[in-house]
Amino acid sequence: MKLTTNPKTKEVFNAYPLEVQQQMNQLRALIIEAASEIEGLENLEETLKWGEPSYLSKNGSTVRIDWKTKTPEQFAIYFKCTSKLVTTFKTIYKDTFEFEGNRAIVFKLNDNIPETELKHCISMALMYHKIKHLPLLGA
Repeated sequence: MKLTTNPKTKEVFNAYPLEVQQQMNQLRALIIEAASEIEGLENLEETLKWGEPSYLSKNGSTVRIDWKTKTPEQFAIYFKCTSKLVTTFKTIYKDTFEFEGNRAIVFKLNDNIPETELKHCISMALMYHKIKHLPLLGA
């Protein structure tokens, strides 16, 4: 898989407070790892949308990550709110994740991220347009 990165993305990661950078870099690594494990996914684009690190694939829905000063104790991974993604994640992982409406999985700064489960969610997002017709997105 080829990763194309907008150089301004690194500036955003470097601007996060030091105590947040590790979590944001972990989310980034999980997204890249999940993408690399998807058969047929040849390109992943890392860019900025609304000033937030965002990840796009040809057949997927945009995945964004961010930490915000208005909620300094948490960080999140965002999905398109009009998709079936977060609704599906709530069904499959209702006891694993904390959700924000139909748009995000939210973590506290000191949370241990359930990596296997989160990579599954990321994979569904990055393949969304191929699986959106399947019950529970093929899970």
